[in-house]
Amino acid sequence: MTDTSHTSLDSGLRVLIAGGGVAALEAAFALHALADGRVSTRVLSLQDTFVDRPRTIAEPFNHGAPEHYPLAALLDRVGAELAPGSLAEVDAERRIARTSDGEEHPYDALIVATGAAMLPRFTHATTIDDTRMDEVLHGLVVDLEQGYVRRLAVVVPAPASWPLPAYEIALMASERAWDMQTDTQIVVLTPERAPLEMFGATASAGVAKLLTERGIEVLTSAVCDVPGNQIVVAHPSGRVVVADRIVALPELRGPHICGLPADDQGFLPVDRLGRVRGVERVWAAGDVTDFPIKQGGIAAAMADVVAEDIATLAGLAGTVTQFTPALRAVLLTGGHPKYLYRHAEGPDGPSLLSDTPLYGMQDKVLARYLTPQLHALRAVGTEAVR
Repeated sequence: MTDTSHTSLDSGLRVLIAGGGVAALEAAFALHALADGRVSTRVLSLQDTFVDRPRTIAEPFNHGAPEHYPLAALLDRVGAELAPGSLAEVDAERRIARTSDGEEHPYDALIVATGAAMLPRFTHATTIDDTRMDEVLHGLVVDLEQGYVRRLAVVVPAPASWPLPAYEIALMASERAWDMQTDTQIVVLTPERAPLEMFGATASAGVAKLLTERGIEVLTSAVCDVPGNQIVVAHPSGRVVVADRIVALPELRGPHICGLPADDQGFLPVDRLGRVRGVERVWAAGDVTDFPIKQGGIAAAMADVVAEDIATLAGLAGTVTQFTPALRAVLLTGGHPKYLYRHAEGPDGPSLLSDTPLYGMQDKVLARYLTPQLHALRAVGTEAVR
């Protein structure tokens, strides 16, 4: 069945955004700011709530809970429509997107921002899942507090698309063990050459110093197997780590959307304007793309470029700035957070680690248009945010 309510060109260029996360919302808000009156925006999502997912890592350690925002209320602030559904297929020639339940949504411009699937890499490890972090890690925290975990291994699978949560788990676990006066040895095993090396030498050295001060061992250049309970084997060194508990980051896979090109892992190949290669009028932003770093701030920056490009399609004059990644992150430590910054291209960009917020990084994800909208909705009160 085709949904024709979005087909009138009287309301402007029909933009369909698939997804309900950071990239999708940032694209919707950016389009409103850049092309208000020239586009009509529909957001296709099975979720009715936007969750501040990067903050979920702190919840099991009682360092705050993520906020939940009604998706319809957020989109209503910028005149965008929420439609239930999950993108399953794209007919790029006819410019129709189909959902998994057969609904058809016509579009003039399609933005795919569906994110990536999080899959367990290791059978014998606890894989973190930021959609249910408290449930997954609650048992580990209790065991740390009661002294049942004397050795904890935190594993980053290769490739390390966003290893920061592994260091947050290690640091917050060390803080909890210290508070409970339990002797817990913690080791992080990562394919990186240095801790958080994507942030550059200065920031990486600062993180390494912090880990050493906390007594956390880091085994770098390690591609790991977990062949059995309580055993991690690091390659190529062959070192075997025996641990009471093993926690691993998930493996990320793209959605393999029918009708769209994809790499071997299912991610959409995009150019520096976010255009999906080989098809017309289709853009993508965030974790669904083949850009190797998967992080909310990166997703938001990609969405901004996509929105600028679509705004020109809607008739706005101007030059679109190509996507140039910059990494900004808040590292939760169990104590005072650390703030990291790195221009992600070229060896000469600044590499910074600070005890105070850099570039307005009070929030876990810094998004030009999304972050102010969240702040505004938060100010409405507890009825709008829970």
